[in-house]
Amino acid sequence: MRYSVMMVFLLSWIGMGCWIVCFWWMHRISSRQDSMLKELHAVTARIERLSRVEHDLIKEVHPTVSEIKDRVQDMQETVASDSSIAKR
Repeated sequence: MRYSVMMVFLLSWIGMGCWIVCFWWMHRISSRQDSMLKELHAVTARIERLSRVEHDLIKEVHPTVSEIKDRVQDMQETVASDSSIAKR
């Protein structure tokens, strides 16, 4: 009887120790996940900011590109008409 009581007492302490180790391990994993999520959030915030800046730059450049294409087309027409006049 004394042996079984001692065994139950020992197993109870071992079980409690296992629970403590388990909780510590889960806390460690959770803190790593939190730090990874914070880092990931910071990266996505930087990407989003850069994306906005890039979008603003493209908005500024886009009308200029259209104007340049129009000017090049006008210049091609002018050169083509000048070369046809020169051929006559």
